[in-house]
Amino acid sequence: MNKAAASKSKFIETIVGDKIRLRDKELSDARNDYKWRTDPELVQLDAASILPFSFAQYLAAYATELRYPSSLKRDFAIETMDEGKHIGNCTYYDINETKGEAEIGIIIGDREYWNDSYGADAVNTLVNYIFQHTNLKRIYLKTLDWNARAQKCFKKCGFSECGHLVRDNFIFLLMEIPRGQWQERQREI
Repeated sequence: MNKAAASKSKFIETIVGDKIRLRDKELSDARNDYKWRTDPELVQLDAASILPFSFAQYLAAYATELRYPSSLKRDFAIETMDEGKHIGNCTYYDINETKGEAEIGIIIGDREYWNDSYGADAVNTLVNYIFQHTNLKRIYLKTLDWNARAQKCFKKCGFSECGHLVRDNFIFLLMEIPRGQWQERQREI
């Protein structure tokens, strides 16, 4: 069972999963984040564009975002439990208190940690945290319709298909997990 225990230390929040920890982003994460956001394969998996600016420009914007975070999103670094190695990021964003929902996103940027349940543990840990610490009723996500690995991960975490979306010539599969479905999964664990 995913522990999803949260603790505060030095104003840095850490959420503990089985194989990973989610922690607040730090300036030292910028180098990996930039590398992942300029990697053609990773960018393609995210239906994004390669960053068009230098690391120095990225670092300045990154520092500003850390200093003045948005109330409509929450970013976490994913690090391995054993080594404390930064292997990816996850976020929940477009937080809509009125509708009671938010979207999540995840990237395991370090390929050494693909296909070994690190992504699933990060998703489960994030979902558990959101439902335990907010009043949100639904978490949803978009994944490219051809990204079978991501879809398998999300289904393993309890997400189910709820539609399709076409945006910028990409076809996305929409998936969701309502609070009630998550609660039911927790009783089974």
